[in-house]
Amino acid sequence: MDAKKIASNTLKVVLPLMLSGGILYWMYRGFDFDSIRDVLFNEMSWTWMLLSMPFGVLAQLFRAWRWRLALEPLGEQPRMRTTADSIFLSYALSLVVPRVGEVARCGVLRRYDGVSFAKAIGTVVTERMVDMVLMLLITALGFAVQLSVFGTFFSRTGTRLGDIAGRFTTAGWLVTAVCGVAAAVLLLLLLRRLSFYDKVRDSLLSVGKGIASVRRVKSQPRYLLYSLGIWASYFLHYYLTFFCFDFTANLGITCALVSFVVGTIAVIVPTPNGAGPWHFAVKTMLILYGVADTQALYFVLIVHTLQTLLVVLLGIWAAFSLAFTNPKQ
Repeated sequence: MDAKKIASNTLKVVLPLMLSGGILYWMYRGFDFDSIRDVLFNEMSWTWMLLSMPFGVLAQLFRAWRWRLALEPLGEQPRMRTTADSIFLSYALSLVVPRVGEVARCGVLRRYDGVSFAKAIGTVVTERMVDMVLMLLITALGFAVQLSVFGTFFSRTGTRLGDIAGRFTTAGWLVTAVCGVAAAVLLLLLLRRLSFYDKVRDSLLSVGKGIASVRRVKSQPRYLLYSLGIWASYFLHYYLTFFCFDFTANLGITCALVSFVVGTIAVIVPTPNGAGPWHFAVKTMLILYGVADTQALYFVLIVHTLQTLLVVLLGIWAAFSLAFTNPKQ
């Protein structure tokens, strides 16, 4: 491996960590971390947190079922166990290098079930297109709801948009700008990555088949159902955590939807599991709904940490499972 490639790979790991760490440091500077212990053991409802966790697992299982369904028309029939493990592992690996999991899961199916890497990549591209459409629809719904909610919020509190803008410090606006620039850079990288796909796939025809596979799945309604199941599970995985804390339990599903939307958009910024941008976006939205600054910091830190821990545990499970999986002959 030449020095240029080593430097490039190093930057892929270091830059997201620096961006994430910088935002988190700015948000939690001067924060009393000892108080987190009291919140965790005396104020937080672990029952609701535990109830939210299965939906985090279910979202990844829905993704595995949908992927397997998309591969069937291409003559590929990976085992469900291998497909699920590849999804679990891909999410865990993306914590180290953002977005690398998309390629890694295709490699897992290639190694253990002999699935064509080219066709698998094609179906992943299709998945991203479908997810993007659904995310845009959810975002549109969130903004539509947000307008009416903010109208009520302004009329009840007498708060003006200028007052809200005034709550942001210069550093706050700087972080917002950095997140916007990072999102734009990510978009350019994704466009460039298409040329990377061109290099690793066996042929353009194979990828074309993968992209078009959604039109030839045995059950298009089931494909759509799995896609909706993914996002419904993501939302419930997040929404149920509201009931873990007294200061968010009564905010309602509208606040959950709006903050879920801004959090989902923030995750686009290439940091490990959205750490940093997600904290900033969700915390800001909770503050607009009347949550105190310190309480909002408690929420985003605890929820994101525990949900990330779930991703890590699933990745460890997948690694052990694959270690005892015999390649398909």
